[in-house]
Amino acid sequence: MLNNHHHTHQCSHEGCGHHHEEFEHVSDEEMHDEENIEENTPTVVKAKPQVKPSTLELKSELVSREPLPLQQRPIACIVVGMAGSGKTTLMQRINAYVYEKQHPSYIINLDPAVLDVPYGANIDIRDTVNYKEVMKQYNLGPNGGILTSLNLFATRFDQVIDLIDRKSRTGFDAGMSMTSNSLEKKKNLEYVFIDTPGQIEIFTWSASGQIISEGLASSFPTCIIYVIDTSRNTSPITFMSNMLYACSILYKTRLPFLIVFNKIDVVRHEFVKEWMKDYEAFQDALSKDESYSSSLAHSMSLVLDEFYENIDTVGVSAMTGEGMDEFFKIINEKSKEYEETYYQDLLEQEKLKQAEKLKQQEEDMRRLEQDFKRFNTASKKAPTEDEQLQDFLQNLKEEQHK
Repeated sequence: MLNNHHHTHQCSHEGCGHHHEEFEHVSDEEMHDEENIEENTPTVVKAKPQVKPSTLELKSELVSREPLPLQQRPIACIVVGMAGSGKTTLMQRINAYVYEKQHPSYIINLDPAVLDVPYGANIDIRDTVNYKEVMKQYNLGPNGGILTSLNLFATRFDQVIDLIDRKSRTGFDAGMSMTSNSLEKKKNLEYVFIDTPGQIEIFTWSASGQIISEGLASSFPTCIIYVIDTSRNTSPITFMSNMLYACSILYKTRLPFLIVFNKIDVVRHEFVKEWMKDYEAFQDALSKDESYSSSLAHSMSLVLDEFYENIDTVGVSAMTGEGMDEFFKIINEKSKEYEETYYQDLLEQEKLKQAEKLKQQEEDMRRLEQDFKRFNTASKKAPTEDEQLQDFLQNLKEEQHK
């Protein structure tokens, strides 16, 4: 069951003690449909993964189902990172920030094993897939259960994309103040944030992760948010390992990429930015380590030098909220980067696909014409003896007249 409830949650932003409502509103018909779904469904995948849209939504969908202009589509941000890097806490901070700034956003949780989500998720994989039941039925361990749950959810991700698309068209209520009596205006959906499982390889190197990321990227401006724990990267070798992983994700997805150095309230991130900009500074830090891994890092640092030049970074603190303004500023720039790079590749692929389709149609038409010619030739009967005699007499008369 895709979660489309009208949630109310406590805002985690400092100085804000009010309860805030979720952006989307559910019709009476939709709420009635959800109430009919059993809460304790014993199956792996619950019976109804998505709430049936209301009649009004269906009518508006029929009126306008043309693709929205790229500038009006929300920016999809896939948040990935090593376990313990602070992804979920960052998602909580993002959720508080978009409510404070009144940016209509959609929050999606793709971690089926998490016990508690500290933010109001609009769509939660746990409402669709029963993680413990997956482990039990398929005799899997924790990681296998997460991967299989993600695979099951990916088979229905087209419904998630369709839901985001509908919300992008209908808009959300912009007025978030609980005390405001003014007429609320509708605003288009601006952001979609996707929280991924802590085991980073389960999402980045699985077929389901590829389906989800490519599905989003084919419909909305999409970027990858790679979260790094700054306090764990004080060692140059650990930092190099993280950068290699980030590089592999970038070249696998080909999507706009942003590295977020989290927990800067614990350790400032200026030293890692210096390592990325100043090759000599990183070599000096490596010179203090004489191990084989240090020698390997020396060689790899030359390879990653070009990678550093084309990557954006930002330092944030999920606990204090420091750096969030710069974070969202770069995300908005990533939308333009998507339009100039990935989107152009999509258009080129579509042109090639249409050209191949046209070529195939022409080939099919040519074969059809040949079949007709063969059929017409075979259907012609040989003239009988009487017909041959009549033709001979007719030709003879014509010669006599001449």
